[in-house]
Amino acid sequence: ISAASKARDHGIAGMEFLRGIPGTVGGAVRMNAGAYGREVCDILESADVILRNGDRVTIALADMGFTYRHSALPEGAIVVSATFVGQSGDPKIIGAEMKRIAEEREASQPLRTKTGGSTYKNPEGQKAWQLVDAAGCRGLQIGQAQVSEKHCNFLINLGGATSADIEALGDEVRKRVKTHSGVELQWEIQRVGDVA
Repeated sequence: ISAASKARDHGIAGMEFLRGIPGTVGGAVRMNAGAYGREVCDILESADVILRNGDRVTIALADMGFTYRHSALPEGAIVVSATFVGQSGDPKIIGAEMKRIAEEREASQPLRTKTGGSTYKNPEGQKAWQLVDAAGCRGLQIGQAQVSEKHCNFLINLGGATSADIEALGDEVRKRVKTHSGVELQWEIQRVGDVA
């Protein structure tokens, strides 16, 4: 999210964890995106939202209903802007932390492939990628969709995957993890639209 870079450029610390999270600020707010021990709820003050009826409202942090990778925003609401709170910081130190995060992501995640980001929420006290790996799903493929060999909590598009391929693969992984470990993985990716 480029908001982290803008904050760095203006000497605002606290948003470094957003570096490399795919998507938009609106999507990050809706799902309480996070990484490296921080989440949007740690820095959000309020968000401007367009409701389904067309009304534009400002929702304060206390009214967002944030939990792990979730907000209680009304169904169909669209986040159009957000106000974040940071601290004064040295752009060089902020940049160094963002660089460290970027390098760590590059080493461990399939950033140079087509992916929707992290696919499943981490169950309490567990790592989704470890459950996927233990269920034998590393490299599993349906059509042109594949479980990443580099990081098992990423589904990648090998070039011609349809949304149906991605969803079928994601559901197959969930089924195999449930059979193997008894854990029912929850989608982190928010899917919209009708099944193809």
